[in-house]
Amino acid sequence: MAHALALGRRGMGHVWPNPAVGCVIVSRGRIVGRGWTQPGGRPHAETEALAQAGTAARNATAYVTLEPCAHHGKTPPCAEALIAAGVARVVAPLEDSDPRVAGQGFALLRAAGVEVTNGVMAAEAQADHAGFFLRVEQGRPFVTLKLALSLDGRIATASGESRWITGPEARRVVHGLRARHDAVMVGGGTARADDPALTVRGFGTVSQPVRVVVSRLLDLPLMGQLARTAQEVPVWICHGPDVSTELRDAWQGLGARLFSCALAGGRLAPQSVLHALGEAGLTRVLCEGGGQLAASLLAEDLVDELQVFSAGVVLGAEGVPGIGALGIGALSEAPRLALAEQRGVGNDMYSIWRRN
Repeated sequence: MAHALALGRRGMGHVWPNPAVGCVIVSRGRIVGRGWTQPGGRPHAETEALAQAGTAARNATAYVTLEPCAHHGKTPPCAEALIAAGVARVVAPLEDSDPRVAGQGFALLRAAGVEVTNGVMAAEAQADHAGFFLRVEQGRPFVTLKLALSLDGRIATASGESRWITGPEARRVVHGLRARHDAVMVGGGTARADDPALTVRGFGTVSQPVRVVVSRLLDLPLMGQLARTAQEVPVWICHGPDVSTELRDAWQGLGARLFSCALAGGRLAPQSVLHALGEAGLTRVLCEGGGQLAASLLAEDLVDELQVFSAGVVLGAEGVPGIGALGIGALSEAPRLALAEQRGVGNDMYSIWRRN
């Protein structure tokens, strides 16, 4: 199962709105087939593994990282494919919460005489499929908030200079993070100040994540990197209901996809933004700031994982804080997370924090 989970992770960032599933088929102690969900969500992991196994799948055991699908979509159900191949046993960690499956895949297998074992490495599979489950159950993607900070929590100097606070090793890790998410998201202030590309670089030719900008007024540079490359790499912009027709037409003309979102307290409501992205199919979003967007997500308890790169530099109180105002008056009101991992990356410290 550990091997199947590792295979499934190869699909992260490339298979939305489907889950990134892995499958290993074992016969007489030997792996005869391996597969993972392919880019765009098809073919499924089981189909890939069965094709590789061929007739060796008969009487074999299939290790699958999520309940095999039971519904007819663009392809026939994987549960039926496993039955037709003569697989004797299916081991899976979790039931699929998608109402089109929700136990029906396991039921089909058992009805056909296939032995089903579930619960194996369930916690690991739950973590890998968290974004898929959140989209199905809550209508929003999994949110990873990434911060690159000075020792005193700043993301830029008072003049706005921010390149580079962290070193090249940390930046390479960030590009790897981008590659494993469906989308990279920033606020309008960051898009205006930094003119970012938000692409994966340094990993050869890879499928690029969707680039999302949260900008209430849609007042973004029409000659910036995002605008110039919107035809090549998708640009999605979440904006308020009161943007000008001229700006809307301009961005759509450049190839951007626009989402009108609700307001809360004069700002874009983060729940509305994430639900729009979830409805569009995204399951995993990497938010790279800025401070106000980070604060709004934290305030609404919408950050599922916080990844922090801390550099050995001090910028002082006049620097730009990594997280905007939260309006916290007491420690009991502050968001608290649990440290999951910490290690050095080059000259920087890298830590991962999750909900308690």
